Amino acid sequence: MTEDGEDGPLHHSCEAPGKGDSIANDSSKLNTSIVDVKSTNGHKDDLRLRNTGEGISPYQPRPPLLPRLSKSSKSISLEETVRTRRLRNSQESLSDPAETGSSTDSLKEDETVVAPSGFVIQGTAAVRNERDPSARPHSAVPTGSPAFRDRGSSLSDYERRPRSQQSDLTVQQWRAAKVRLSPVQPTGPLPALEKSFASATLRAANRIDRDCLDYAMPAREKLGERLHRNLSDSRLLENMGSDSASVNSMRSTYSVLSPIRPQDMRNRSFMEGSVLGSGALLGAEELDRLFPDRRVGIYIATWNMQGEKGLPVNLDDLLLPTDSEFAQDFYVIGVQEGCPDRREWETRLQESLGPYYVMLYAASHGVLYLTVFVRRDLIWFCSEAEHATVTTRIISQIKTKGAVGIAFTFFGTSFLFVTSHFTSGDAKVYERILDYNKIVEALALPKGLPDTNPYRSTPSDVTTRFDQVFWFGDFNFRLDKDRSEVEAIISSTVGGDMSPLLEHDQLSKEMKEGSIFKGFQEASIHFLPTYKFDIGRDVYDTTSKQRTPSYTDRILFRSRQANDIKTLMYTSCSNIKTSDHRPVIGVFQVKLRPGRDNIPLCAGQFDRSLYLEGIRRRRITREIKTKEAMKNQSSTICTIS
Repeated sequence: MTEDGEDGPLHHSCEAPGKGDSIANDSSKLNTSIVDVKSTNGHKDDLRLRNTGEGISPYQPRPPLLPRLSKSSKSISLEETVRTRRLRNSQESLSDPAETGSSTDSLKEDETVVAPSGFVIQGTAAVRNERDPSARPHSAVPTGSPAFRDRGSSLSDYERRPRSQQSDLTVQQWRAAKVRLSPVQPTGPLPALEKSFASATLRAANRIDRDCLDYAMPAREKLGERLHRNLSDSRLLENMGSDSASVNSMRSTYSVLSPIRPQDMRNRSFMEGSVLGSGALLGAEELDRLFPDRRVGIYIATWNMQGEKGLPVNLDDLLLPTDSEFAQDFYVIGVQEGCPDRREWETRLQESLGPYYVMLYAASHGVLYLTVFVRRDLIWFCSEAEHATVTTRIISQIKTKGAVGIAFTFFGTSFLFVTSHFTSGDAKVYERILDYNKIVEALALPKGLPDTNPYRSTPSDVTTRFDQVFWFGDFNFRLDKDRSEVEAIISSTVGGDMSPLLEHDQLSKEMKEGSIFKGFQEASIHFLPTYKFDIGRDVYDTTSKQRTPSYTDRILFRSRQANDIKTLMYTSCSNIKTSDHRPVIGVFQVKLRPGRDNIPLCAGQFDRSLYLEGIRRRRITREIKTKEAMKNQSSTICTIS
């Protein structure tokens, strides 16, 4: 190709201006310059514009044209657009974990870089053009543009507008460039962090079903905090915050159970061990994990049902009184003159206690029923249960009077629960003492369980062979006063002070003399006599016999160590009126001690069929109540409309 060809002007662009006058005249209106590409130190190229009047070829490469501002955009200055983008980037940076600093005092003025070409390049755009000369800066404007004059520190009118009224086109133009904010030190002390630091994910992962609300016990009080720690590792709670979801999530990789190290499993077996041995199932370490204060809650109820076939519609008043904030670990229910269908009675108990409890053991002697329920979490720490019965009737086939006892070991503490029914009659105190003596001598317990302290045991007294003993039932001891005098004392009592009435109590007198229940104690009585009422009424006997009101139903206890048993509640249940006796309930805290793993363990055994039947009935009852509530609601709406 010749010099005068198409590529000629590229090789002779620096010749005299006389050549190609026609082309020069047409292109002189552009008033542009020729681009000289120069290399500076081999690192970068600078684009420079030469404002000359020389004509150039139409095929000569031209610099990019300047952006034109439309009439509609004249009202929105480029300065306002830059500030809008920088303000939005600052908000994004505040939500970015990698960014630091506050939203105030952090929008600094970026240095204005003046390129050799006469363009003003702002902020990061100048850096990009230094690295890539061919890239066109987004924020390049002529040097004398009014967009960079009179820059104030306050927000413009455009920035004060709602975001919905701001231009989306402007956002798209400036989205590619992200302004990096310089870190700013806080001007004052930072606020203290709260200890409730569970994330939403952890809270959702540890959400408890609403039917299991007893596991979500509040820790707002010291008592609640102590009971909450019974369900968790105390060492973790001491070093953690108050959020239970975070604690439970950290305790194990897969569940809320305490983690077990393989090394501990290699060192020893859980079926072996001693009191202080690491990993012992009934040892001190496991006891302290479940019961940091080494005290267990026991709920005891005794009731003479008078042989009624019809059970109360609801047993919640008997087992779950409203004045108790928390349920207990063990529920022991003794019945005298029980209903003919013992299985139905046990099923109703299971239905009331719900899926949180399982029946550890049940025994009977004629119409005497004794049932022990335990929290399903704790059944693994119980030994096998044993029972024995004694009849106090001359004719042994008639089993209406006598006693039934259940014994077992929990950790290293042995328990004995006895319910009995003594001889009735106002003046038969001596016969009742004989009943007691016969029971303590003839009750053959324990059978296979080891005695935790044989040095304190007496062969002639079963109550000395156990650490903690509870004896309850219808003892039939009366008040040695006429009915009129007793009613006068009851009417004059103030604030539940029953001491004037108890001065005439036969049982209290015999216990002080030491002729019965040696070593036993009874909590203070602040409730009315529980015998004898008209069925379904709060009125004492109105029949022709006019029996004197008396404290026939009692709960007594004894322990090998002093102060091992603490009474939390001792009262009667006045809402159950299907019998001539009112039930008596007691709540106790009992001291526990670690034990050895050489006892015959229960190993989780319980009455499975009873458990399933109780849960089934509980579900049916809930469905019936739900349907009734919906029916009542729909009928109410129809009535209003």
